[in-house]
Amino acid sequence: MRQQCGLTQAALAERLGVKQQAWATYETATRRLPSSLLLPTTQALGVTLEQLLDASSPKAKRGPVPKLQRQFQEIASLPPPKQKFISEFLDTVLQAKAG
Repeated sequence: MRQQCGLTQAALAERLGVKQQAWATYETATRRLPSSLLLPTTQALGVTLEQLLDASSPKAKRGPVPKLQRQFQEIASLPPPKQKFISEFLDTVLQAKAG
């Protein structure tokens, strides 16, 4: 949202009276945005509180889907007997690794 408004982390942090490093931790959800900054943040970004809260809910990582995740999605679309075969194969491989 900040980037859509054309603001850098430093510029937004300055408007809100916090350090850029602190703002970075809010964006990455390392730390929660203090409630005292909710309204000033909505004003700085020109959004509603509802939009801000929706945007700050955890979402899946952006970018390409990892190969293993794509494979699991493809496996999930296979017929149950093939899914079972793959599952048993994976169990065998994982048990061999543990042993």
